[in-house]
Amino acid sequence: MDFKDIIMSFPSISWTDTQTILLFLVVFLLISEQMKNRKPQNFPPGPTCYPFLGNIFSLDATQLHLQLTKMSDNYGNIFSLRLGGTDCVVINTYTKVKEALVDQADTFSGRPPNEVFKKINKCQGISANNGYSWKQQRRFILSTLKNFGVGKRNLECSIKEEFNFLYQTIMNTEGKPFDAHYLINNAVSNIICSLVFGKRFEYTDKRFLNMLNLMSKGLKLQGSLWTQLYNSFPNLMELFPGPHKDMVSYFKQLCNFLNEEIKNHRAEWNPSSPRDFIDCYLSEIEKRKNDPEAGFHEQGLCDVLLDLFVAGTETTSTTLLWSFIYMMKYPEIQEKVQAEIDRVIGSLRQPCMADRPNMPYTDAVIHEIQRMANILPLNLPRFTSKNTTLGGYFIPKGTQIIPNLTSVLFDETQWKSPHSFNPQNFLNLQGEFVKPNAFLPFSAGKRACPGESLARMELFLFFTSFFQVFTLSPPVGTKTSLEYEFGITLSPKPFKMTARPRGQSSSQCHDTCRS
Repeated sequence: MDFKDIIMSFPSISWTDTQTILLFLVVFLLISEQMKNRKPQNFPPGPTCYPFLGNIFSLDATQLHLQLTKMSDNYGNIFSLRLGGTDCVVINTYTKVKEALVDQADTFSGRPPNEVFKKINKCQGISANNGYSWKQQRRFILSTLKNFGVGKRNLECSIKEEFNFLYQTIMNTEGKPFDAHYLINNAVSNIICSLVFGKRFEYTDKRFLNMLNLMSKGLKLQGSLWTQLYNSFPNLMELFPGPHKDMVSYFKQLCNFLNEEIKNHRAEWNPSSPRDFIDCYLSEIEKRKNDPEAGFHEQGLCDVLLDLFVAGTETTSTTLLWSFIYMMKYPEIQEKVQAEIDRVIGSLRQPCMADRPNMPYTDAVIHEIQRMANILPLNLPRFTSKNTTLGGYFIPKGTQIIPNLTSVLFDETQWKSPHSFNPQNFLNLQGEFVKPNAFLPFSAGKRACPGESLARMELFLFFTSFFQVFTLSPPVGTKTSLEYEFGITLSPKPFKMTARPRGQSSSQCHDTCRS
């Protein structure tokens, strides 16, 4: 009996029978999906979702932060979504976000499982890590960066020196329009590079510029629909080409760059004389050999460096780019900032952190730029570590949380002018600087940005140093746009600007750290 005879020996199945079987399978899968995803009692309400896909295709990936804020009008400040097979709870307004991230900090401090990060670094490092390893890594990072000058005068000098390199490069544009994106990225990244690598990179270093480019492209894709689909259906998405695979490739290339730096450090490492963060981490690996759960090993070092490199570059440099846009958009505010700089600092020395208390208007402008720029519009997602209630709703253990920082930074109950650029949001009637509680661009609670003090120092010194010596304007015949590109961060669309020297000489304005 050959193969054909075997097939012919089976009872014939009609097309009607096939349809019946397929219908049964579809009904079975739908019922299984419904049972599996049945909401617990008193779970936050939300829009109707499609089987298997949830709400993914009803969301606008280009302005998701605005859409989720608007949805609170229909579903309340705490509502739910289903992204593929994952239930998410979106939290809106300052009051509710604070109630979750601060008042219930332990419950809302986890990171949800993330298939993209599993692919890139197995959810190690600090940003996607959890539990004992996360606590140990975070504690080590904070103490080591502090030892290398974060928040201290020697790091202030490094920032001033870096601005001198930036100043000379911008002077070379000779007043012609230029794109500041990678110049600013490079300058800001050099601060974190000096801490972790013990060196800076020239603005013409093609290898380093390529790394910055890969990082920017990867972060934009991280907030895209492709990433949501990959996180929801990883096995299925692995079968198809697309931007999700490009994103993983970008971060893998970044990891290769970091591993090369680690290799070079290991070859020259002297445990008795640590030069930078990498050297200190290598020493910690030796100390923690008997504590493998803490995650101190060379792969863990690469994972931490990836977090530091990305976080220490992208958010601050993007904020500075937005500062240029807003100062070009509102030249009258730029003039007031320069007037305060001239009055308090003058032209014979660079700004320093000790000047900030005497510059309430400039401080208010920087904070208003951070608020309006809304760099991390949806924060990074959280994960509930136990059953809890929030705003009267039951939220079970293991629920993914989206703290909508957009709703906080534009909360109409918290700001004088929530939807317009107005430094008065940070000034009282006496013109003194006042920071409202709802100012949370660095998030809040146990997952608040560990680099906040570094970012605040960089923003103040780069911003004041820049507008001490330059006046910005859009190229002739163009208008300044506030359009953005949505990803993990909100970045301005590519733009050019013209930087006109204000007349001070290089030697007058760049006598670094001697004042």
